[in-house]
Amino acid sequence: MRLAVLSGMLGTLLAAQGAAMAQMPQAQGPQLPEQDKVLARQLFKEFIEINSQDSNGSVTAVAEAARKELLKAGFAPEDLVLAGPTPLKQNLVVRYRGAAGSKLKPILIIGHIDVVEARREDWTTDPYQFVEKDGYFYGRGTQDMKDSDAIVVEAFIRMKREGWVPKRDIVLALTADEEGGKSNGVSWLLEHRPELMKAEFVLNPDAGGVGMRNGKVTSMGVEATEKTYADFKLTATNAGGHSSLPRPDNAIYELMHALDALESHPFPIELNPVTRAQLEEDAKIAEPARAKLIHGVLAQPMDEKAVAEFVTKPTDNALLRTTCVATMLSGGHAPNALPAMATANVNCRILPGHSQEQVRQELMKLFNDPKLKVEYVADDGTVSETAPNRESLAPPPPLPAVFVPLRAVAGKMWPGMPVQPTMEVGASDSIYTMQAGLPSYGVNGVAIDEGDERMHGRDERLKVESFYRGSEFYYLFLMELTKP
Repeated sequence: MRLAVLSGMLGTLLAAQGAAMAQMPQAQGPQLPEQDKVLARQLFKEFIEINSQDSNGSVTAVAEAARKELLKAGFAPEDLVLAGPTPLKQNLVVRYRGAAGSKLKPILIIGHIDVVEARREDWTTDPYQFVEKDGYFYGRGTQDMKDSDAIVVEAFIRMKREGWVPKRDIVLALTADEEGGKSNGVSWLLEHRPELMKAEFVLNPDAGGVGMRNGKVTSMGVEATEKTYADFKLTATNAGGHSSLPRPDNAIYELMHALDALESHPFPIELNPVTRAQLEEDAKIAEPARAKLIHGVLAQPMDEKAVAEFVTKPTDNALLRTTCVATMLSGGHAPNALPAMATANVNCRILPGHSQEQVRQELMKLFNDPKLKVEYVADDGTVSETAPNRESLAPPPPLPAVFVPLRAVAGKMWPGMPVQPTMEVGASDSIYTMQAGLPSYGVNGVAIDEGDERMHGRDERLKVESFYRGSEFYYLFLMELTKP
């Protein structure tokens, strides 16, 4: 399905929502019971305090911790499968059994349990110590995404305790290496244990979420499409020489000229049906000045002045164009020698409709330097002269089986809040499930204040109340999805 086909479907999805109020009513709906607060916090703390970064951590330790709690809750050992390519990269696949004789395919929930590298010297607190202060939980993974891992595990335990029998199986895959490494868990399971991953559709709490501005909820975004991730290795080489005889063509200078060109020549602005619908809904709830900018962006032709002001905000810029940025640098071999080689990693997030190889070619054209090599770096670290030509997949249609219960539960939790499609400007494991033909939707109920997005950064944190509200949301959502 091409992107253009989706515009009519998204129109149908959004028509029922109507105009949103400028200030959305705040959460007065169901609250997480006290015993489930205690359990959710316990799981969250345990997951955060296990180092699961790629360099020196263990994904398996998180998987085993979750498995232990699920066994205590009464899940059968055969429904808690540990599987993976290496001892430190074991994924946990949990099956919550549905009604006997059900002909419905399962629901698959995917959630990565690895985290981005975190160094103690960069943080105010220890990134692998779960700290609660000033109304926030601090620790690596509090936003991305051990919060959601703990939330779904807690919901499974709560439903089991209450004797809930869903109308179909619910499968949860807690997986490795979404953030990097050679053993992506979703990809590995789909290839090596496909029988565990069969489903009608996929929910991915690593995307979507509840927007919040100045402490007030604004809207719930559901990931309908996402950018494609790509790393490129830039290599500049030179004969080098004595540092007392500097020359302007040394390898570091050549590399810096290329990175200057990258900064000063951004990729062109593009809208697709998802981002257009996303901005149309955003304009309804935005402050007047921002709404005016959005209308300028949506105009045909676009208002160039409005676009120029709109993209000054990084999150808005990422919504409208492919972005590439240098994330790692290396160069030189001695303090008294001209550098003979310098390298940079350029990380790109590519808009739907464009391939990784197309972007590599665009970079080569931009740099216009035959002495500069631009190579593709695969997820496992393999470096090659060309990149894949595969474009990102078109978004799935908005399945009523997902969106009807989603709107119902969101309406109870946050009355009047619109539910809108979004494009994930990062990337997630949905790319693998989509490639496997499984419709995939980014859904979670955790609210993060605009401007406090700290995933992958220092002092990552999450509001305590947002975590508990998100926990109640996912429990109610799973119940609504699977009620007879």
